[in-house]
Amino acid sequence: MLLMMGDIGSTLVAIFSGVLLTVLFGWAFFRIRKRDLRDKADYILNLARKEAEIQARDLRAQADQDIAGVRASFLKEQQAANEQRQHSETELAESRARLETRADELGRRESYFNSRRAEIEALRDQVERQSQFYRERLRATATLNEEQLRTALREEVRLESAAELRELRNQLRNRAETELQEEGRRILIDSLQRLTSTVPAEIGATLVRLPNEEMKGRIIGREGRNIKSFESATGVTLMIDETPDAVLVSSFDPIRREVARLALERLVADGRIHPASIEETVRVADDEVRNNFAVLGEKAVAKLHLTSVHPELVSLLGKLHFRLSNNQNTLDHSVEVASICSFIAAELGLDPEPARRAGLFHDLGKVLNGDHPGSHALAAADLLRSYGEDPRVINAVAAHHHEVPEESVYASLLVIADGVSAARPGARSESIEGYLSRVKSLEELARGFPGVVEAYAVQAGREVRVIVAPERLTDDQARQLAIDIRRRIEDGLNFQGTVKITVIRESRFNETAK
Repeated sequence: MLLMMGDIGSTLVAIFSGVLLTVLFGWAFFRIRKRDLRDKADYILNLARKEAEIQARDLRAQADQDIAGVRASFLKEQQAANEQRQHSETELAESRARLETRADELGRRESYFNSRRAEIEALRDQVERQSQFYRERLRATATLNEEQLRTALREEVRLESAAELRELRNQLRNRAETELQEEGRRILIDSLQRLTSTVPAEIGATLVRLPNEEMKGRIIGREGRNIKSFESATGVTLMIDETPDAVLVSSFDPIRREVARLALERLVADGRIHPASIEETVRVADDEVRNNFAVLGEKAVAKLHLTSVHPELVSLLGKLHFRLSNNQNTLDHSVEVASICSFIAAELGLDPEPARRAGLFHDLGKVLNGDHPGSHALAAADLLRSYGEDPRVINAVAAHHHEVPEESVYASLLVIADGVSAARPGARSESIEGYLSRVKSLEELARGFPGVVEAYAVQAGREVRVIVAPERLTDDQARQLAIDIRRRIEDGLNFQGTVKITVIRESRFNETAK
């Protein structure tokens, strides 16, 4: 029994243990299965989340694309609307302008019709007055005999003819003056339009570049012997200041300045600078410049297509290149004057050859030495006469400053061309001292006349405004004063261009009511 009870207990323990193991195994399997299910669920959730993000990104990109398309369509429609609005505004502005033009046209027509109506009324009144006049004349002549009528008719015709002749004479005189002024203006404009030369503004110093600052010391030399030798040989002044790598060659003689420039450039290029090399280089440069006179003169002669010009005259023309007149190159000025003379002569139907020669040679006296007394115009005329130049050319050159009487129209042409070339804007520049002297001379000359209260030179000395006392001068006397001042300026002052004289006579009467 006890043995049976022991077996039953063992069986029960075995059964309980098996059940317990089964439960534990089931519980472990359930936990493992639950974890697998949870991992699978997490995987599925992550996969779904990623797919949802991808779909959301695709939807967002599609939405952005749709929004961009809608925006582009909107902008296109807005641009079209703006263009339509601008087109409408343009059409509206054009319509407004057309309406304003029509309104102005209607206003002008109305003014024209009103003026015509007034003229018609005036003519009607005049016809009425004339009708009344002739009725009275007929009534008066009814009592005259034949001789009295003939005498009265002759007197009336004489009076009417005298008035008509006077009016016709004035019309012809005014028309002739206008036509002459217009023709002269046309000829000058046509001539100047054909002129294309440019006059460069020259200076009184030349800048020579140096390779380095050390070259300045070599130019100066020991105790300044090199620079002294150079200035003595060339007759110029070397200005060595703080300007880097440069030396200024200063001289009022353009030929000396050119010789010095060439010599200094060659000395700097050679590098050997001492008194002996300076003298030799200056001599070579001087020969080169003087040989260049003929080249420059030949270029001027060839430019004007002149022939039979003496070689000495050609060389003198080359020297003009190194002369200045109010900073205007004299050779360029001479070529320009010759061109203007030729153009005007051609417009007038004259021979342009003497005009060109007179214009080119008119300033030759400026390069002649003291062996030719008198002004440069007379000296140039004597020189041309010695070389057998055309008498018309000689007289034009001698008379272009009004020192001798003009014997041909070519002298007048030269005076005009010389004044045009010198006075045109940009051709010449004068110093401040010359400008102040010009203004002061004009004002003092005008103040010297009786009745002048004050005088002012304006427009850079191109105009003089004179104020006179109204109680001392009448209108006719003021008009004569302008003529007297003009004559005094022409006779007493030497200037380029023209001077306008304006005489002002004004009376003012003021009262104050209380």
